[in-house]
Amino acid sequence: MGSLPLSIDILPDDVPVLDLDDAARRLRVSGNRLRTLIREHNLLAASRGGVPVIPEVFFGPDGLTKHFEGLVSVLLDGGFSRDEAMRWLFTEQEDLGLRPADALHTHSAREVIRRAQAEAL
Repeated sequence: MGSLPLSIDILPDDVPVLDLDDAARRLRVSGNRLRTLIREHNLLAASRGGVPVIPEVFFGPDGLTKHFEGLVSVLLDGGFSRDEAMRWLFTEQEDLGLRPADALHTHSAREVIRRAQAEAL
């Protein structure tokens, strides 16, 4: 697991997470494919108590939530590090009253992507 790029101690305690096996099942992929998605930054993962986890909010009923991959691409291509992107996703936007990761499940998803583009370096 040491070769996986994991954000350490970034996720708020109230964020529900999936371990890698559960995340692979949700995506209907093998564990190896899931690790490749993480290594290639198509999926962000964190460490919680030394265990690799993925925030459950990244998932919708049919895999990753609709705008997740595009938002992560905007953040990383815009100069955010993986840790900065994870922190941004879980920092509440006061005027929205939501964290960007949560907003991906609402009508505010496109607004969150627009904000990520505006904040990109």
